[in-house]
Parts: sequence; structure tokens; C-alpha cells
Amino acid sequence: MNFPIPRILFYIVATLIAVDAVCVIRGHFLVDLVGYAVPAVFSLLLFAGGLFYQLKRPDPGIVAMLFGTSFLCAFSAAASLLNYILLTVTGPRIDLLLAAIDHSAGFDWVQVMTVMSHHPALNKMLFLAYATTLPQIAILVIVLSLSGRHQEVYRFCLAVAVGAIVAIGIWATVPSLGAKSMYALPASMEHHMALHVTTDYGRALVALLHNGPGYITPKDVRGLIAFPSYHVVLAGLLIWYARSIVWLRWPVLILNLVVLISAPVQGGHHLIDIFGGVAVAIISILLVRRTEAMKLPSLEAMARGIPTFAIPGMFKPMLSPVSIQPRPPGDAA
Repeated sequence: MNFPIPRILFYIVATLIAVDAVCVIRGHFLVDLVGYAVPAVFSLLLFAGGLFYQLKRPDPGIVAMLFGTSFLCAFSAAASLLNYILLTVTGPRIDLLLAAIDHSAGFDWVQVMTVMSHHPALNKMLFLAYATTLPQIAILVIVLSLSGRHQEVYRFCLAVAVGAIVAIGIWATVPSLGAKSMYALPASMEHHMALHVTTDYGRALVALLHNGPGYITPKDVRGLIAFPSYHVVLAGLLIWYARSIVWLRWPVLILNLVVLISAPVQGGHHLIDIFGGVAVAIISILLVRRTEAMKLPSLEAMARGIPTFAIPGMFKPMLSPVSIQPRPPGDAA
């Protein structure tokens, strides 16, 4: 197919799995292989279903839904494993710098949490909104697929992957664990608030950063990245790629604006983490647009053994279909 993104998605997840495998073997990491086999098998089943609907009962919408879900499942598992592996090679932590930037802007995380503790109904709303990101991703993939926007599914998946790779790269270079890792709140306050992450969670992240990942299992994967907030990256991508669905665009926009607002409280983020997440979301969207202009070798060319680095047009005569002219009636052989 001339649309390059599905193949790029395949290359990304294959490369990521290969990198993980090499790092695990050479670094002697302890990994729950059985635990990671579950998303791997699920992803392969979805991929097989996509192949069936591509080859036997062609339906681009169902193919996009199955392939997209397969990719997201495999990529999320492989990316989270890489993130844990990178705990052993991170640069200097920058939470003090980020907190200083927040204070210079007049943002006091402890004060915000204290105010929210006195508004349980508002805090519960933020708690619920923050938990909708993954269900929103699933719904958007299904709606885009079934509404005939199957290429938009691939664009969305690529943007999710690019955003994750950029966020992981920034975090590995200058890691941060969020405001939740820096401050102590009264236990009575946290116990009476509905929170996705607490300061105890933040202290556990600090221990991971100092001591290494230990036994890595998908059953106990924690969100490591604070700056840029990947939750905010996903919120921005959801807003952008839902815009073409008239009945969905406004609910998604409103809901994800609430997600952005909830990030410091429910995600324990610095305020600057939100701006970093928005910037990464914009970068991801722009990179996806540029990616569509890439000229990848066709599957037919790859099957004929033509190298991917061939000069455009070099093999054009070889690949051009033979033109067979009909012979006039009665013309002798």
C-alpha cells in the first residue's frame, strides 16, 4: 500500500521489541516473561484478525481497528519495559528545577492540594476524568475505524508512539518524578481525597530511580515520566484526532481540558509538566504529517529484492508493467 504509516508502525514496534530483548539479555534484567507474553499473544491475535480481514474479507475499517489495537497493545508493553530498563542509565534528576519554575510562576503544589482537599466533589470529578484516557483511546480507534477514517487510525497510533518515544527520551536524559515525589502531605489529607497517585507513590518512584527496576512485571508497572506529562500528551492527541467526528469532538475537547487541569492533582505533576506535554503532543502531530511524505519501498519491490536505498527511478523500467497490445483480427502469428 502507498500509505506509509502502517508499515512504519510495524517497523517501530519490531525495533522496540528487538531493543528490549537485547537490553534484557545483555543487562541481565529480571523480567516477568510470562506476564509480558499475555499482551504479546493478544497483540498477535489482533494482528492475525487484521490480516484475515485484509486478505480474505477486505474491510479497511475493521483492518484499521484490529491493526491499530494490535499496535497499541504491543507498543505500550514494549515502551513501558524500555522505560524501566532506562532507569539504570538516566541523567540527573530535575525536579528541583521544575519546582522552582512553578514557584516563579506563582504555582504552589501543596497549596493546590490543600484547597482541593476541601472540595471533595470537585476532586472526585477530576479523579474520574483522569481515568478516562485509556477508554477514550479505545473508543476513538473504534469510531474512526467504523466511520471510514481508517487512515486517521494509523496517524493517531503513530502520534501516540512518537509522543511516547519523545517523552521517554527526554525523561531518560533529564528524569523527573513530579511534585508528588518532592513534598509530604498530611496523611489525613491524602486518606480523605480520591487520588490516582499519592506522595507514597512518589517516594516509591524515587526508590526505583535510586535502586533500579528490580523485577520488572506488567502487573506492577508505574508511570515514571513526570516531565513532559505523557497523560497530557495523550489528552492533546485525543483532542486533535477526534476533531473530525462531529458528535465526538466537543465531548472529547471538554473532557480532556479537564484532564489537563487535573494533572497536577491526580497525576502529582508540576505545572510545567503540562506545558511540556502539550508541546510534545504538537511535535508528534507535526512529525506524523511529515511522515506521510516519506517514500517507502513498495511491498512488491521488497519482494523482488530491490534494496531500500535504491535511487528513486533507478529500477523504474524493471518495475513497469509490460504493455500487451491486442493483435488485429486476422493478423498472422
